[in-house]
Amino acid sequence: MLRDSSSPVVVIGARGQMGARFVRAFRDAGHPVTEFDHPLDADALPQAVRKAGLVLLCVPITAMREVVAIIAPYLTEETILADICSVKVQPLHEMLDATTTPVVGTHPLFGPQTLDGELRIAVTPGRGQGATDNLSNCFRNLGFAPFTTTADEHDCAMAYIQGLNFVTTVAYLCASPLETGIERFFTPSFGRRMEAATKMITEDASLFTTMFEANPHSLEAVRMFRSYLNVAAGGDLELLSQKALWWWRKQHDAGGPAS
Repeated sequence: MLRDSSSPVVVIGARGQMGARFVRAFRDAGHPVTEFDHPLDADALPQAVRKAGLVLLCVPITAMREVVAIIAPYLTEETILADICSVKVQPLHEMLDATTTPVVGTHPLFGPQTLDGELRIAVTPGRGQGATDNLSNCFRNLGFAPFTTTADEHDCAMAYIQGLNFVTTVAYLCASPLETGIERFFTPSFGRRMEAATKMITEDASLFTTMFEANPHSLEAVRMFRSYLNVAAGGDLELLSQKALWWWRKQHDAGGPAS
């Protein structure tokens, strides 16, 4: 467990952007951090894992099963195994299935370069309530804002916030006219939409595709969206507009921006 700032931490996937961010955060708080990346150092890994209060997996979901299998034999009852994948049901199952030791799922709801605002982290219990509380307190001490949820609730939300956002963006761009010269007709709002989509499509499309495929709620979200497109195809935009107002009613009822 992470008893104080002297507790050792192992970060696997330390050369990735999010892995590097957590390495800096733990070191800034005083934790000794041992970094590993692909290919894993088979000689140094066992000893580092046995001594660690936390092993944080900052690896793609496609690598989770393999990495967990490698480190599982060296985990102790005092070591928390956690991940930062953007979906939670599948990686949490893989960690629990391969271990008998404390397990916690997490998902940082911010990017590697995000500095402003509340840096929230979704924390999903796996094995051991004490481990969940311990890691949440640690994140809080690092300056993050953890909150507890279930893996299923998390994935249901992410199916809309990440998955459906990606699907609707690529489908929208595919449906747009392809003739040259369309740029002449850009409005400022459309330009902002294109700017927001640039990184998603040109750099992160494979990442979003992997997350979509790994999330058990993705297809349900797409079917729901399709049902509203059918309403739009029938011409009843007023009905959709009124229903969409719930976002702003929620803000008003809460006395401010929705969290």
